[in-house]
Amino acid sequence: MSSTHAPVGHAPQRTPDAEVAALLRLARPGARRMLPGILFGILSGLSAVLLLGVSAYLITRAAEQPPILYLGLLVVGVRAFALARAFFRYMERLSSHDAAFRTLATLRVGLIERLMPVAPVGLAEVRRGDLLARLVRDVDELLDLPTRVIQPLVSSGVVVMVTLGALAWFSPMAAVVLAVVLAGALVVGTAVNTAISGRAERRTAALRGELADEVADLVTDLDVLIAYSAVEPQLRRVEQADARLRAAALRTVSGAGVVAGLLTSAAGAATVLMLTVGIPQVSPSVPLGPEFVLTPGAVDGPVLAVLALVPLAVFEVFAAAPAAWSVRRRVLASARRIADLAPQSVPPEIPVDDGDDEIPDPDGPRDAALRRHPAAPAVLQLEAMTVRRPGASAPVCAPVNLTLHLGQVVLVSGASGSGKTSLAEGLVRFLEYAGSYRIDGVEARELSIAALRRRVCLIEQRAHLFDATLRANLSFAHPEGPEAATDGQLMAVLEAVGLGEWARSRDGLETRVGLGGALVSGGQAQRIAVARGLLSGADVLVLDEPTAHVEPELAARLMRELLGATAGEGRSVVVMSHLPVPEHLVDAHVDLDVLSGDDGDVLSTAADPGGIPEQRPGA
Repeated sequence: MSSTHAPVGHAPQRTPDAEVAALLRLARPGARRMLPGILFGILSGLSAVLLLGVSAYLITRAAEQPPILYLGLLVVGVRAFALARAFFRYMERLSSHDAAFRTLATLRVGLIERLMPVAPVGLAEVRRGDLLARLVRDVDELLDLPTRVIQPLVSSGVVVMVTLGALAWFSPMAAVVLAVVLAGALVVGTAVNTAISGRAERRTAALRGELADEVADLVTDLDVLIAYSAVEPQLRRVEQADARLRAAALRTVSGAGVVAGLLTSAAGAATVLMLTVGIPQVSPSVPLGPEFVLTPGAVDGPVLAVLALVPLAVFEVFAAAPAAWSVRRRVLASARRIADLAPQSVPPEIPVDDGDDEIPDPDGPRDAALRRHPAAPAVLQLEAMTVRRPGASAPVCAPVNLTLHLGQVVLVSGASGSGKTSLAEGLVRFLEYAGSYRIDGVEARELSIAALRRRVCLIEQRAHLFDATLRANLSFAHPEGPEAATDGQLMAVLEAVGLGEWARSRDGLETRVGLGGALVSGGQAQRIAVARGLLSGADVLVLDEPTAHVEPELAARLMRELLGATAGEGRSVVVMSHLPVPEHLVDAHVDLDVLSGDDGDVLSTAADPGGIPEQRPGA
């Protein structure tokens, strides 16, 4: 007998800001990976400033026509800094993007790990296109944090401080003037950018998700839209979503353009101010010779040229600061969308798992001949079981009492919205439940979710079919792994659901089903999903509206065939359906509409050919 574990508690709820901060930490590479990019960025910025400064000094000194030998070092310096600027810029890009892309793998894995505990119930309210946009584009947007926010801010900050220190060596007043102009440009540029494009930048990610939604609806449902002449309205919705996104992008670019113009004007103003401060300090040039040295506080003609032109290079490097603040807003917007999609703390309505225990079977293997005997032990026992969806203030279905034996078929009926799907999700613990839910006498909360789902298998209304072969769509459900599924086993389950002849008439197990089952009918898709459930070896199959996407005239026949295939060999079936099911196909009937009404203790039952006692909610 395997051990069981205590109910798993949920992590304490975290604030949205804490969730965003956790995501940003996940998107930030480690210091060892970020340091090379920052260092190369600093060297590239310093090379740009030194290139312009040395060039200005060289040209001004050359105008004095000294011996060419005395200009050799300056010529070499110009060439060296020109090459160094490009080289270090390339190395900065290479190292910073390498660190970011390595982090991307960790980020995507971390996001999937966050999604796994809340899927599929926690993602039910997110539309397909928006989900894709969050998983792809918003995750990519987080990579801008190290490459376009942290690295430029640190690099430009160090370059500006070093440059101001060097200028202060010649003229403290000039350094103060440049520092004031830089600070003013930073404050004004950031404020203007926020005023013009701040709201648009925060909305861009959401608008991108809206456009992805509309495009996904158009592409995936094109055949339905054509059938109902609804293509044009959907195209207009795509165009409207695209127009909103383009307007936001244009406003974002407009803000960046205005800030670029302000910085250019500030650079020109800094040059004028540096000349205004430096000209009164000019002293006659010292002849350039072997004994020449630069004197602190001495400003001659060549040094004045350096003071006038260096601000242009400094502002070129400094321009990354306001841009980085703009990128930061977009990163935060994407991080919030991802945090909303995949919170680190799982809602209490969704169970979490921390083990993989087997269900104890104290009585040993069951005799198949006794599985439909009235004395056969119950597989599932529900006592006042209800479920609640995340964020809901009340349970979505009435309390259900039910005892299910192996080989029994139970119909759970009710109008749309009565909680059939939620109850089905509770049986496989996609949702947490209240009341009692026992499997072979063991409370479900005391079992690992993996062990429970090996015994109880849910076949959803829209079971996903991969764009692959029948073999691939079936074999992954084998309890021992896809490699363990033999062709004989796969064909056997296809035969059981009535698809054997159909498969042989095509390419057998190599028959492709198309994206989402596009190459098969709704009934065939449902049969393939049921075949997966049969292959899983689960004792209980939960069929959630198995005829929801089938023509009405075929629904009754499909229901008979599915129940005939699933209820054999001692397997139990729970059918969720709002459509009537012939009484001779079921052993018991739970009506959620009746349970939620005034007569909450009334349960209609069908004839029981196996002798299983009828089930009543008050029993």
